[in-house]
Amino acid sequence: MAPDIESSNSFRALKDKIDIRSDRSSRSRQNRSKSIKISELRRKILLDPFQDDEKMYMEEDEYLFKQKRGYMSIFFSLVQTCILLIMMLQLGIASFDINPMIGPTPDALDDWGGKNARKIIDDGEYLRLITPVFLHAGIIHLFGNILVQLDVGASFEREWGSLIWTIIYLTSGAGGSIFSVCFKPDDISVGSSGAVMGLFGGKLGEIFCRACESRETVQGRIGHEVRMEQLSISLCSILMVMAFSFVPFVDWAAHIGGVISGFAIALVCFAPRIKTKAFAVFWFCVGLVFNFVMYFVLVSYMLTEV
Repeated sequence: MAPDIESSNSFRALKDKIDIRSDRSSRSRQNRSKSIKISELRRKILLDPFQDDEKMYMEEDEYLFKQKRGYMSIFFSLVQTCILLIMMLQLGIASFDINPMIGPTPDALDDWGGKNARKIIDDGEYLRLITPVFLHAGIIHLFGNILVQLDVGASFEREWGSLIWTIIYLTSGAGGSIFSVCFKPDDISVGSSGAVMGLFGGKLGEIFCRACESRETVQGRIGHEVRMEQLSISLCSILMVMAFSFVPFVDWAAHIGGVISGFAIALVCFAPRIKTKAFAVFWFCVGLVFNFVMYFVLVSYMLTEV
């Protein structure tokens, strides 16, 4: 009987081992299933449009944006559109020979805060360096600017974030107005074209600051390819706008000033993102000095020579 008992015990032991292994295998499959579900949940969270806008939400093999939409691009475009509509409803539309842009008269634009060198310098109305960004000469002028603003401008905002975008946009607008006061003091100027040109200048500044980023990772390579494409778009856009900047009713000084101002402030905004700390500090300081010298010279010239 002893051999039968021993055989029975061995069979039970073997069965127990098989049950344990089966249980472990079942748990392993459950864990893998949970892992897959968690992974899918994370993916849904990243791609869900109702999640936090500040999270990176694109897939790993695609270019990452900081936010889903260009909120300030939309906001400025709506404000600019509303202001022009209110002006046209209250003040009417000037004849085509006076304003070919289909909008108010130059006097109305001046009354609403257009760039007027004499009022800025003699009367101290320095707010007129910013207010022209919100005004447009007419429907054609507005349409051309907000088309770029809501397309390329919004794309840049999704990359940079609304804060940096707004800083570059408004600084470029003010810089364009200062250039315009210095080099076209006799004209009444309005429009966001200087600010929009500053966005292209800002993109050049960002590309300059990120030129040495590593391309070893997938995102590094994708980012480099995207920025090279953006470089081509920005340069072509700047050249095209400048080609038409010397025709009547177009403020070439504001366009040039916007590009330069955008590039200058972008050095300050994007230098801290340079991976090498020494280079980050160096180019940040260069950006500060560049901005200080440029605005000191321009404002001094504006107040003493114009």
